[in-house]
This record gives sequence, C-alpha cells and structure tokens, in this order.
Amino acid sequence: MLSPEEQLHIIQSGAAQIVPESALLEKLKRGKPLNIKLGVDPTAPDIHLGHAVPLRKLRQFQDLGHQVTLIIGDGTALIGDPSGRNTTRPQLTAEQVKYNAQTYVDQAFKILDPEKTKLVYNSEWLLALDMEGLLKLTANFTVARILERDDFHNRYTNNQPISLHEFLYPVMQAYDSVVIKADVELGGTDQLFNLLAGRELMEKMGMEPQVCLTLPLLEGTDGVQKMSKSYGNYIGLTDEPNDMFGKVMSIPDELMVKYYRLASTCSVAEIDEIEQGLAADKLHPNKVKRALARNIVAAYYDEATAQAAEEHFDLVFKQHEIPEDIPEFQADLTPNEDGKVYLAKIIHDAKLAQSVGEARRLIDGGGVKINGDAVPAKEYNVDPSLLTDAIIQVGKRKFVKLV
Repeated sequence: MLSPEEQLHIIQSGAAQIVPESALLEKLKRGKPLNIKLGVDPTAPDIHLGHAVPLRKLRQFQDLGHQVTLIIGDGTALIGDPSGRNTTRPQLTAEQVKYNAQTYVDQAFKILDPEKTKLVYNSEWLLALDMEGLLKLTANFTVARILERDDFHNRYTNNQPISLHEFLYPVMQAYDSVVIKADVELGGTDQLFNLLAGRELMEKMGMEPQVCLTLPLLEGTDGVQKMSKSYGNYIGLTDEPNDMFGKVMSIPDELMVKYYRLASTCSVAEIDEIEQGLAADKLHPNKVKRALARNIVAAYYDEATAQAAEEHFDLVFKQHEIPEDIPEFQADLTPNEDGKVYLAKIIHDAKLAQSVGEARRLIDGGGVKINGDAVPAKEYNVDPSLLTDAIIQVGKRKFVKLV
C-alpha cells in the first residue's frame, strides 16, 4: 500500500492543476477509497488519445485502489458544453446522444477497469428535476458568478449571443457532483470553472467539497494544434495498429514525455527515469519513441500486435519496401468522356482519405503514389491503364491494391 504522499506524486504526474492540493492529500490520508468523477458528454462517437487523457488518469486512480464514477452526460449533452466556445453549441437529439454514448463507453472500457467503475447517466436525475427543484438549484448561483467564465465574459463583452440554456450547463455539471458525492472531479484546463462550480455547490449544500484536478490538452501529431479530427492530427483509439504506430512515431521529440505521462500505460517511476535519461542524453530519442509507440499500440491491442506494427514500420520506412499484406480494393475504372478516371474519388472510396476534397489536397501535396511514383499536383484524373492492378500509396502508411 502506497503512502498518501506517494499516491499524490503519482496523481500529480501530468496534471495541470489540483485545487486545492492540500485537500486531496488530507482525503488520501484517511485511507479510504475515494470517489473519482469524470463526466463526459457524448457529442461524437469516436474518441482519440486526446479524449483518453482523463480516462488514463482515472485508471491511475483505480490502480491506487480508488473508485471511479463515469458519468455519461446524456442530460447535459442536450444543452452542450459552452467551455471554450464563442458560439452556441448545436443541440443534439436524444437518438444522437444515445448512439454516441454507447460507442464512447465501448472505447472507454479499453482503458478503465470495469470492476472499479460505476457507470451512470445524468439524465436519470437531471431530467427528473421539476420546476421547483430547478429553481432551488439555480438559486445557488448568480449571473455575475456565471459571467466570470472567460468564454461567457468574452461573448458578452463582444456582443455575441449567449442562450439562456447555456447558463444552466455549469449548474447541471455541479449538481452531478452533489448527486454522486464526488471526492475528486477530473476535467480539461478549460473545465476549471465547471469543476469549481461543483465544489461551490457542494459546500452550499453542507457537503465536503470535491477536489478539482485539471489535465492539459494533448497536442496532435503536428506538435502545434490540440489533437482534433478537424485538424487531421489525431490518433484514434480505433486506428489500425500499423497506422497508430506510425502516427506516434511522427510526433515531435519534445512531446514524447508529455505523451508518456498522458497517453501511455507506463508507471510514473518509469516515466521519471525516461525524462531524466533524455535530459542527460543517456537515452536515444528514437528508441524512446519506439517504446512509446509499442506501449500505446499494445494498450489498445496487445503486445504481439504492437511488435508486428513496429516490424511493419521498419519494412516501410527503413527498408523502403512495400508491405506484403496490402488490402485489396475493387475499383470502378470505367473512364469518363475524356477517357480518364477520377483518382481522388477512388482514394476516398478506398478509405485512404476521409473525403474527395482531402484526397485532392493529398495529391497536391505530393502525398499520393501510384506504383511508387508520385502523382503530380492537380493530376486528379488519370489514365485507367495506370490503375489496373496498381498499388496506391497515400502518405507514409496507407496502401491499397486496386483489383
């Protein structure tokens, strides 16, 4: 059993803020399992390593012997979290929320220990509130307090509209903490206001307030923007192993330690040693990054798959060979009136790009090859003879054989 101080050191790893840290240490000293809360609004069906950062911290708490309450915000998602937004978030239908929630849960349990996880849906108590209950709840907050939020304040001072229902979001999230009696709540750095609102409401209701733990945003593979599908710099939890390994290998060296702390399954002690070794030039960055890529692939698949992904990476990148197990795609090579085939559509249909527009951008950037030869920019239509039984390569990791 680790001491409270040793537990605190592990919990601090990768965290942005713990408010207040002294209260967390006091809770740990009682020697009883804490109730750790994370609320997630299922606004999208798929999650990536950036979304998984708080889930990794939850797993850390579980490994220390604490209980986790994962709240699926099917009630709050009907409002839409305004954190970091300069416009009103579009409201989802109950059907969209239900679908997204199930896929999120399936992916979350790739990380969390089901035996130590209590899964709840906040629609159970939020949608059960009558007018009297809602009025009593909102009476604990003032408009001035809500307008202290940076996003609300900025929108208000810039004469940008704020819908009244958005004011209810931090109130609803705070009420979640009251209902489940949270000891600690996790969230991103942009969630601190909401987390503190929960702490404030618990105090006003005569409860011991929760501790607020925020985690930083994880930059994507470009090393600049936060990880996001819209930026195309994400590593999805459902990515193919070879693709996942290659994406991790593409991150800048200076982000390796952050990825270790926020996205890997390595112990904090191991990561501390890696950080010290890199700083002292005792560890080679490439070896450290390879170990990171293997760890992340193994976390979502298994060790054998991770090893195979590394071998595939070496085959493609170090030996510059085309892999043997290329998937096949039956392409329609019927020529158009000019006797050409629209290559961008074939790339999209073969799932090598998310859209025809993205396929065109890849061609313009020199990221598409036919049988090893780069396709010139703006060369969207090609002779079908070039594509018969051809191997199409997109980027460094994606291949398909046309049949």
